[in-house]
Amino acid sequence: MRIDKVHRSVVLDPVDPGFYNDPYPAYHRIRAEVPVFRWKHYGIWCFSRFEDVNALLRDRRFGRQVLHVASREELGWPETPAHLRPFHDFESHSLLELEPPVHTRLRSLVNRSFLSRQVERLRPAITSLANGLIDRFEGKGEAELLTAFATPIPVIVICDLLGVPTDMAQQLLTWSHDMVAMYQARRDRAVEDRAVKATVAFSDFMRGYIGQRRKAPSDDLLSELIKAEEQGAKLTEDELVTTAILLLNAGHEATVHALGNGIKCLLEQGMRSGIDEACVEETLRYDAPLHLFTRYALEDLEYAGIRLKKGESVGLMLAAANRDPARFPEPDRFIPDRDPNPQVAFGAGIHFCIGAPLARLEMQIAMPLLFHRLPKLALAEHPNYRNAYHFHGLESLKVTF
Repeated sequence: MRIDKVHRSVVLDPVDPGFYNDPYPAYHRIRAEVPVFRWKHYGIWCFSRFEDVNALLRDRRFGRQVLHVASREELGWPETPAHLRPFHDFESHSLLELEPPVHTRLRSLVNRSFLSRQVERLRPAITSLANGLIDRFEGKGEAELLTAFATPIPVIVICDLLGVPTDMAQQLLTWSHDMVAMYQARRDRAVEDRAVKATVAFSDFMRGYIGQRRKAPSDDLLSELIKAEEQGAKLTEDELVTTAILLLNAGHEATVHALGNGIKCLLEQGMRSGIDEACVEETLRYDAPLHLFTRYALEDLEYAGIRLKKGESVGLMLAAANRDPARFPEPDRFIPDRDPNPQVAFGAGIHFCIGAPLARLEMQIAMPLLFHRLPKLALAEHPNYRNAYHFHGLESLKVTF
């Protein structure tokens, strides 16, 4: 890493194993020397302090898209490459990429299913699922917990919630991994081609399955969304397809690594009991599954002495904010009962993660149950993180018990 204080810039390769395996020393140095900096690799201004990240997540002068207030020609943007159009056409209907009023309309349709009081009714099913998974490997004395435990829980739960067959889970995971790879630092043409192929295949599957659900609705979220679409003016079929796929992707992608990172953290801390809600929040703060989130400036503005033009991207460093000593005393120390703990692993503002209550519930059930069932649980080897920045999750999590 090279820091240029004069020009407020940083040269830092996000695919450097030394960085993505342990980015926190770099975050501390950046925050101390150039807390607002231009990250040369991405070519955008980034913010590393909690105060800035928290404020910008809520600042309505910034948004997840900008083409609702400016044309490509006005922004000087080239046309979307032909080979990426299917992916970008799909993304154009995504909750993650929309701003009000469209965002407000779509989010209101799915929000009630993810409220804390609604997801709480899933507790028995999640508990049964977690116990069943542990039953499969309990007698073996060893396991790889990402594939045996951390991955099945969120993907099966979100499939059940939506009403998608769980026997499709592995195929859905493959499509999802290929699609979200578009946001990784190591993106290239091969990654793009796989993402487009997965987008088309996933969309085709979802359109076909929606057709089946129209004929035989059930008590699930997908049937509710279909009903909203059929009532007219609330949801188009393209929005329905994209929303269903987004919920499947987002409903497990981050939670898998929140679980994996959290279990690793607890093992390294020697935690065996007391894994309550506060402890789960601290694992999210301590080693978040998403480290960087971007926003567009929706107008010409100045922030923290930086002049930004409409359409310019900024990077909000969630994990750096979560280790800011100005907001979290002893930020590199895991404090299971930390209070207050305003961590921003789920974001903030209108794009706050809609699935946060479900992810929290899954973690609050699965992690203490795992340690209760396997009291001798220990790391079999030091786990490494994936080369997938700005996502932050383990390659594997091998344990003995």
